[in-house]
Amino acid sequence: MHRVIGERDLAETRLDDDDARAILEDMVRARRFDERAIALQRRGWMSGYPPFRGQEGSQVGAAHAMAEGDWIAPTYRANAMLFARGVPIVDVLAFRRGRTEFYSAGGGPRIPEAVPIATQIPHATGVGMAMNYDGADDAVVCYFGDGATSEGDFHEGLNFAGVFGAPVLFFCENNGWAISVPESRQTASESVAAKAEAYGMAGAQVDGNDPFAVYEATALSLDRVRSGEPVLLESLTYRQGAHTTADDPSRYAPDEPDLPAWRTADPIERAGAYLVEQGVVDDGFVESVAVDADEEIAAAVEEAESIDPAEPETVFDYVFDELPPELVAQREWLRSFVAEHGDVNELDY
Repeated sequence: MHRVIGERDLAETRLDDDDARAILEDMVRARRFDERAIALQRRGWMSGYPPFRGQEGSQVGAAHAMAEGDWIAPTYRANAMLFARGVPIVDVLAFRRGRTEFYSAGGGPRIPEAVPIATQIPHATGVGMAMNYDGADDAVVCYFGDGATSEGDFHEGLNFAGVFGAPVLFFCENNGWAISVPESRQTASESVAAKAEAYGMAGAQVDGNDPFAVYEATALSLDRVRSGEPVLLESLTYRQGAHTTADDPSRYAPDEPDLPAWRTADPIERAGAYLVEQGVVDDGFVESVAVDADEEIAAAVEEAESIDPAEPETVFDYVFDELPPELVAQREWLRSFVAEHGDVNELDY
């Protein structure tokens, strides 16, 4: 099992200075979005929101290692990864307000965000198998958390991928918690990466708070994936805040976690200090990017607010080609409810 832990010098990666600056910029953009999104949720602008503070290095580093035609299979917490892949901020905001997730049709090939835990893993394997059938040279990066490894979908998806050589990188972002359940209660294995052996694939761990190490580990993994060898990569990071805006981590998470310093270190501070030391960016780089990001986010919020209200019936449109009788009955009930009560978007709950 290949193990990558600790600082990763740029000279040891495929990154040049421009690449390194772009990674740091996307990390700062993602952090500013996360902070604004929490504020928006607190004033009722959107429903519950899953913060990802502390995980920007893991997600952005992996995203930058992907090729243009690669697919991503994300979860609800993969916003930093999506933004780094070019997904417009307004798409995520619209999704959080009940609109279509692909509002702008931008951001490259991707599977919809999976809110149920681990359901995207078999989907990612299926997309990878389809790539094999079509003779495509693309890959799939399937993102999930450590809690997903306790679901049956995890085992089924990895088993199929291993048997059929699906070009999938299974990217497990281990942030230490599955809501309030610590990683120690998820598995008796030495690590998540160690599980790869059972499925006949390579497994690796990487310091998830070093974006340059994550980039290199992801790039190396994708080299194997494109040759027909799926890989399980475990990115070790730490969730600095709550699981969602409905969670109170003070009830279960210790103030000082029993983890090494590199795993709980802030990835933006760490990468920023390193790039300043290397002369790649100056002391004002992060602050300048933050100002630009705030303007970009403000424009995206304004655009999201201008989107027409969602049509309730759209929830039935993308599940079946031909609706089964029980869903036809539910749709008819919804139509009668709207006819009686008016626009459901205006109801006071």
